[in-house]
Amino acid sequence: MYKADKTIYNFKNFISVLLIVISFKGSAQEKDTTKLMNVSYGSKGIELQTRDNKFLFQLQSRLQFRFSTPYDADPLTYDDYSQDAQTTFKINRARLKIGGHAFEPWLKYYWEYELSQSNLLDFRIMIEKWDWLSFKAGQWKTEFTRERFISSGEQQMVERSLINRPFTVDRQLGVEVYGHLKGSGIADFNYWFAALTGTGRGSTANDDGKLMYFGRAQWNFLGRFLDFEGCDLEFHEKPTPIIAFSAITNRSPYTRFSQAGGGSLDGYENGLPGQYRVNQWNLETAFMYRGFSWQSEWHTKEIIDKLNNDDTTTLKGYYVQAGYFFHNVFEWWPKHLEMAGRHAAYRPDNSIRQNRQDESTLAFNWFFKGHKNKLTSEVSYFTFQDKTLPLEQGWRFRIQWDISL
Repeated sequence: MYKADKTIYNFKNFISVLLIVISFKGSAQEKDTTKLMNVSYGSKGIELQTRDNKFLFQLQSRLQFRFSTPYDADPLTYDDYSQDAQTTFKINRARLKIGGHAFEPWLKYYWEYELSQSNLLDFRIMIEKWDWLSFKAGQWKTEFTRERFISSGEQQMVERSLINRPFTVDRQLGVEVYGHLKGSGIADFNYWFAALTGTGRGSTANDDGKLMYFGRAQWNFLGRFLDFEGCDLEFHEKPTPIIAFSAITNRSPYTRFSQAGGGSLDGYENGLPGQYRVNQWNLETAFMYRGFSWQSEWHTKEIIDKLNNDDTTTLKGYYVQAGYFFHNVFEWWPKHLEMAGRHAAYRPDNSIRQNRQDESTLAFNWFFKGHKNKLTSEVSYFTFQDKTLPLEQGWRFRIQWDISL
């Protein structure tokens, strides 16, 4: 039996036992149970909550079905454009999420498991007693980029942009302090500061004595916080913009991170402990108002090879993205249909200006029940420029159904 099958089998057994215990207690002590526990279905799935709100247990699963042609993953190299067509249909994500709070409403917990790959993605404890000062410990996606931090189930497109792969810091293990400084008017800020292992998901130890350090400052300059999600489904009645700046420094054997953990960008190999010093910066904007949404990121990344005379490569990249529910201006446009567009560009070595990769994507979202049940279709156009090679270009079509249960 495969590991993922064992995980699903064990989970089913756990749920079965849990339901039997609840049913037995309910039949034996029906009056006491109804006094102590509320059972409901909310925005985060099945919820079991004590009457005194001391304990909350939330259980949710999510499935993502995807069809793509002539390929699914973004083309990364020149040869990727000449690969044979591989039309795919797959379960792209199968997630199990458990969260809530224990003992006090401000002592929160959350963990997330990827069933299809048998990966423990997130596990964290949060102390959120005060808005201005909170603490977190565990493993989670760092808040370095808005695009990456937004859940894959609440994205505006089928998938994240071309620049996500080279610039994401993804999931790390560590501790963080964060908060919301609610000043009046323009004096409204959010902040995040973290010390992390810097060796990626599933790695509990650092490769040397140097940690990853991360910071993010977000200015809510009209005094309104904008949550991490794509699309203006809430239909913000007031303009809600943010500007954020994030920075990370790390020294490790890796030049990139992903859900799989630490890895290497093209042209690099996994190094020795502490071989690569990586410094990254990101300037970010986002805005929502009456069905319109906007977000953008501008990235710079330095990779310094400390074992080879501090040889330094600078990477640059950006994307801009916008979406709108056109029913707000055209009555004939379906109310639940959103149109969105994105353009992304990436330079793997900024000193070679002729080398550049671009992505342009047009997407349509049909929301059956918000992000919890939606259908997304998109068409993308890619170009690959290299000063030593002819221009390459290609199209891709994808359609995806994302449903949370």
